[in-house]
Amino acid sequence: MRLTRESILAMPDSPIIDVWRLGIDRPDVIGLWAGQSDLPTPQPFCEAANRALAAGHTFYSPNRGILALREAIRAYYARLCGVTLEDERVAVTSSGMNAVMLVSQAIIEPGDNVVCITPSWPNILRAVHIAGGLTREVPLGYGEHGWSLDLQRLFDTCDERTRAIYYASPGNPTGWMMSSDQQRRLLDFARRRGIAIIADEVYQRIVYDRPYAPSMTEIAAPEDPVFVVNSFSKAWAMTGWRMGWIIYPRPMLATFEKLIQFNTSGAPAFLQAGAVAALNDGEPFVRSFVERCRNGQRLVLDRLRAMSRVRVVPNTASFYLMFEIEGVRDTLAFCKRAVLEAGVGLAPGVAFGDESAHQIRLCYARSDASLSQAMDRLQTHIARLGADSD
Repeated sequence: MRLTRESILAMPDSPIIDVWRLGIDRPDVIGLWAGQSDLPTPQPFCEAANRALAAGHTFYSPNRGILALREAIRAYYARLCGVTLEDERVAVTSSGMNAVMLVSQAIIEPGDNVVCITPSWPNILRAVHIAGGLTREVPLGYGEHGWSLDLQRLFDTCDERTRAIYYASPGNPTGWMMSSDQQRRLLDFARRRGIAIIADEVYQRIVYDRPYAPSMTEIAAPEDPVFVVNSFSKAWAMTGWRMGWIIYPRPMLATFEKLIQFNTSGAPAFLQAGAVAALNDGEPFVRSFVERCRNGQRLVLDRLRAMSRVRVVPNTASFYLMFEIEGVRDTLAFCKRAVLEAGVGLAPGVAFGDESAHQIRLCYARSDASLSQAMDRLQTHIARLGADSD
């Protein structure tokens, strides 16, 4: 008897996990492989969750989240972006990834394709495949001035079976950011063609040349086929909480109430209390965290640029850098050796798409001391590999 769908069995683990397994139990490894900071969640957020837990908020919550958190999300967008969102367009989710999965379940039929801007976090593409869809990749260009998108190439990749276009801005692993002008052109194209847009804005606040990255919420009408995904994981240092949200088209209220009911029945109420505190009182932490990341980016960018045989692609957002090493084509093998021989955890570019297979991702959302030590180790490791090949 067949127990598992063949398509699920055929899905490979992310190469990031392959590297992570080698070093996760080694305390000497400096882990720059995962998309999270070394800072714990701020105490005020934890205390709000603790108070709710102690007060007995341990029962089922509304499918779309408690009213206080939905109101906090709406108030957050009003303050940040100057937009007014209707309550019926907001749903709390059990992580940003859960939000992407819910959108995939809501709109993708078997055989549909989703055009994805890559390099991209691999879990996003897997969500499309699990829903029965196909993915088409449109790679970003890059050079010494950063990353760029050929918008016409994106449009030309769409066909009659294209159900949605997915992009992350700022992007993981690139830090690429879509401009407001490109967003408007993309929205105009999607409206004409009847194609949905899945806008991943998880890194919206981690930006170094402006207060926040442009948001689709600023230009999309309530009925537009636009789905905005966000998460508490990054800017509020809440990765382990598994809390996120979706902004979806007005006509899809019943759809998402059903899907959340059938998937999770709603996020824990006491965790949502912590998320309310994050949105209402977390701006000082967000600002300090972004400044910390800015310093980490400068440190790592300077160190990588000074290393022989290393070429790094700069960016103005997220907390990642992508770089390549002359002569290194198998980045998975390199990252495994870096863990075992240098004690540095990195993410192989092959995890993010074929076009980035020769690159390596590094997360710099850590202390300066930790990053400096990691760069010392990496520089020595690269030099040793170069000597071995001579």
